[in-house]
Amino acid sequence: MFDYETLRLIWWALMGVLLIGFALTDGFDLGVAAMLPFVGRTDAERRMVINSIGPTWEGNQVWFILAGGAIFAAWPFVYAISFSGFYLAMFLVLAALILRPVGFKYRSKRPDPAWRSRWDWALFAGGFVPALVFGVAVGNVLSGAPFRLDSDMRTVFDGSFLGLFSPFTLLCGLLSVSMLMLHGSAWLAIKIEHGAVHDRARTFGTVAGLASLILFAVGWGFVAQADIGFRIVGAIDPSGPSNPLHTTSEIARGAWLANYGRYPWMTIAPVLGFGGAALALVGIRRGWERAAFAGSSASATGIIATVGLSMFPFILPSSIDAHSSLTLWNASSSARTLGIMLLVTVVLLPIVLAYTAWAYSVMFGRVTTREVATNPDFY
Repeated sequence: MFDYETLRLIWWALMGVLLIGFALTDGFDLGVAAMLPFVGRTDAERRMVINSIGPTWEGNQVWFILAGGAIFAAWPFVYAISFSGFYLAMFLVLAALILRPVGFKYRSKRPDPAWRSRWDWALFAGGFVPALVFGVAVGNVLSGAPFRLDSDMRTVFDGSFLGLFSPFTLLCGLLSVSMLMLHGSAWLAIKIEHGAVHDRARTFGTVAGLASLILFAVGWGFVAQADIGFRIVGAIDPSGPSNPLHTTSEIARGAWLANYGRYPWMTIAPVLGFGGAALALVGIRRGWERAAFAGSSASATGIIATVGLSMFPFILPSSIDAHSSLTLWNASSSARTLGIMLLVTVVLLPIVLAYTAWAYSVMFGRVTTREVATNPDFY
């Protein structure tokens, strides 16, 4: 079995894999839902859009559940502080996500146009709101959450719901929305028959691609110039017991970019973020649909990896007491817990991946107006 330091590193990497998996699968579902009222103007067009994600959206949410469960088991301090401190934001995301299954199931129960239009906007909220809040949450993690730990390791959260929204966190939220709308546009380009909806999706993809490039660049500059960033001061024991009070940290301008000087290989993440968005943009404009989807996938992977690699080894820094910050080394579960979880993951994750690949291969193909009108199994 691996030693404690290696287990912590493995689970840090696995957390990244789960979050990226969520962005690559359920991410395009959120992006498609956020565009639903705009790319589809008639009932038939909107049904095409809905059914482009209808067969897979439930399975895609597995990645979100896995990520939440992994945080709970592998990083209990992070789970306890983030889920309690960001409770209202989490509730908002949950409420928006609940609208998705209800919207899918109830929209077609009545032929009334007003009824269906209301559910279309509910599906829009179920896509746009989580995409925005997830980005805002990442922005708050980068800038530090307003919490501190007392001598008994009890958490004191000194923040509010409205305090989560600052210029930087809103920028991160808009980047998240544009990134997922780009991914959703690329998905629609592959899944929808050529026509008006396909053309509108390409238009939205163009705007989202440009927005992703601009917002990612602005965010990079913001992190470099503003007082956003943390670093550990003093010695680190990667194999020591988990105790956040044993780590000394401080806020330092530009600290989130220091890892790229120490580990040059990490620059592959921002390169993927920018390069993938550029490839997706070119692919959408020129009709290279598979290249566009590959580019949007690479961009999402790169942007999320940039956050994780920039913050390493921090997981949840504190903006009001840097010494309370949670890191890879001071906030994990025990070595035995991480080891048992790793064994379970090694067995079950390949099964999840194999089933997901099989499901996509079986249900692959374009959604057409004719199928929407004739297939009784469609939403």
